[in-house]
Amino acid sequence: MNPIVEHMTGMNTLTDEVIAMDLLINAKSGVRSYAMAVTECATPEIREILMKQLSEAINSHEKITDYMMQRGLYHPYHVQEQIQLDLRNIQTAMNIPS
Repeated sequence: MNPIVEHMTGMNTLTDEVIAMDLLINAKSGVRSYAMAVTECATPEIREILMKQLSEAINSHEKITDYMMQRGLYHPYHVQEQIQLDLRNIQTAMNIPS
């Protein structure tokens, strides 16, 4: 899309937010999956491998969360700010021509 049109419609920032939020959601899903897999392990060796993967998934989640918070894309500790951000994103999405 044309950068001028992206800026006018708000899509320039929305794109970064969408990508970052998608990464965050996937990171959360990975943490849940590894945690569940650890509880289902049959051997200590597999458990150790999965625990390492779980730790890496948690670290990735933290990095993504920090990235989003530093850029004002995510406000996990300020619910009202997050609600306002979500409402703005909804309005922007509704104004995108079909």
